Amino acid sequence: MKNDAQKIFSLAAVIVAATLFGMVLSGGLNFTQQVDADLPDAAPAATMGEMVLPDFVALADHVVPSVVSVYSDDVQDPSERNQRMPNDPFHFFFGPRDDGAQREPQVRRSSGSGFFISSSGEILTNNHVVEDADSIKVRLNDDSEYRAEVVGTDPATDIALLKIVDPDREFSALALGDSAAVRVGQWVMATGNPLDMAHSVTVGVVSAKGRSLGLSPASSSFENFIQTDAAINFGNSGGPLVNLKGNVIGINTAINAAGQNIGFAVPIDVARRILPQLRENGRVVRGYLGVSIGNINKDDAEAFGLDSTEGALVEQVVEGHAASKAGIRHGDVIVAVDGENIEDTRQLIDTISAMPPGTKVELGVIRNGKKTTVEVTLEEREADATPEEPGDDSGSEGDVFERVGVTVIGLSPMARQNFRIDEGVEGVVVTRVRPLSPASEEGMAPGLVITEANGEPIDNPEELRSVVEDVKADGYLRLYVYIPRADSYRFVILKLGE
Repeated sequence: MKNDAQKIFSLAAVIVAATLFGMVLSGGLNFTQQVDADLPDAAPAATMGEMVLPDFVALADHVVPSVVSVYSDDVQDPSERNQRMPNDPFHFFFGPRDDGAQREPQVRRSSGSGFFISSSGEILTNNHVVEDADSIKVRLNDDSEYRAEVVGTDPATDIALLKIVDPDREFSALALGDSAAVRVGQWVMATGNPLDMAHSVTVGVVSAKGRSLGLSPASSSFENFIQTDAAINFGNSGGPLVNLKGNVIGINTAINAAGQNIGFAVPIDVARRILPQLRENGRVVRGYLGVSIGNINKDDAEAFGLDSTEGALVEQVVEGHAASKAGIRHGDVIVAVDGENIEDTRQLIDTISAMPPGTKVELGVIRNGKKTTVEVTLEEREADATPEEPGDDSGSEGDVFERVGVTVIGLSPMARQNFRIDEGVEGVVVTRVRPLSPASEEGMAPGLVITEANGEPIDNPEELRSVVEDVKADGYLRLYVYIPRADSYRFVILKLGE
């Protein structure tokens, strides 16, 4: 027993000595990293036991009763149907068959989604869901059905307001949230009628904000989509995108068919702004300046001699309209409207379009590095014209500007015909763009017409060469180009090497 006790005592002594030696060694050799006392406390590490997912069941129970399936019928006459869908195999060889059935009107049915925004039966959906509809029916989650009519539409934002024709009860409406407060990464739920499977819900997060898709000329100026990975499919259009409080932050509108779970929703703030006009007038009337504008990046700011990238660069002024009448010029930078600072094109478009036609506004403008003010009387915005098709590349040889990376020729009658350039446009036309050149990196392509370079009018290749030669190494060449297919102008800023 005595020997056993001695062995236990000896073992304990060894362990204590080893522990003390380790503490001295680690401290003396600085193996243990010391933390300064004034550093902020680290956030506690999350454990699986502490993770709590949102209650999507309760959220779905709250949202689904307010979501409707929208069915629209479009009655087409035979001639219209033959133009739209010449899918009959005999049509190709013999033309349309006169079998009697083709003389009868045909009904084309489409489906989408919508949601109640008032207990009286007002429904928000997409314009493309009910466009050209001759009759509209909505189905609720309890399978009850009602006729609905269009109160107002706005193709520019793809929003439509419907109303139940003969309501026999009050309906469960969703509250409209604040899409400006939405943050990337927050949870969202999309609800609707995907692939005609009613009352489906999907969840995900906000993937991005401020997306522009270029869906149509009429909508391009107003596109400001919320991107989400909550699955959106055909038929979801018009359904609500809600936050965890059940408030609508967007209207499901578009998908990217080439991707997976890449969907887009119109911010609900857009709908909130136009709702009064849809209710009262059935359409939206917007103020109009008559300019094409672009955001300013760091290179633009340096090329134009600006102190910052804030503002909207005027790339084109539409002749005969508000801005042109007031003296606004291409190259001007609009930095304020009635004293309110303008940070980018999105803010300028939203500010001007929210004002009624006839409003007089004072624009703060930077022109040639100097600040000035211009008073403009707004006009009514009309639908944008459809751009023309691009012309063919003539393949002609001309002066090659190695520093720029383009081949250009003068606007001869043949060049105008090949590239479909109007007589009123002057400059030199780009026939080729060298890969990996400054021009190609900025998206220049054959068919563009260079009308100005660093503020100087260009009538022939020699004038362009003279301006290019004056640009110092690592300097900027500011081109003003005409785009025939879009019948529009824009600035292209190139940084040139030696």
